[in-house]
Amino acid sequence: QVQLLESGGGLVQAGGSLSLACAGSGRTFASYGMGWFRQAPGKEREFVAAISSSGGVKSYADSSVKGRFTISRDNAKMTMYLRVINLKPEDTAVYYCGATKFSSGRSRVDEYDYWGQGTQVTVSS
Repeated sequence: QVQLLESGGGLVQAGGSLSLACAGSGRTFASYGMGWFRQAPGKEREFVAAISSSGGVKSYADSSVKGRFTISRDNAKMTMYLRVINLKPEDTAVYYCGATKFSSGRSRVDEYDYWGQGTQVTVSS
């Protein structure tokens, strides 16, 4: 079993940057594919980025995030990261990290087995 805890959210001005972290626990952390999702008020949880268990394969949602979002992980520290630059008001959401038993990163919510509690990111215009 894996427990996840996000951190790093907050209030940021448009054009700013921030880094989110997802700390995991459990000896099998390195065997899980991981991903970041976000959920804005009144909307469904949506895929942002995913990374394979080794960190060698990364995927991103679409052009709206690609180039601004960078996913990474450090298995020795059992932590995954999301670096975001040039933030936009539409990036405002609760950001969740997830762990999937698939070793490759996945883009569907139902493919994830464990979730963190989320961290709020608010971007002011």
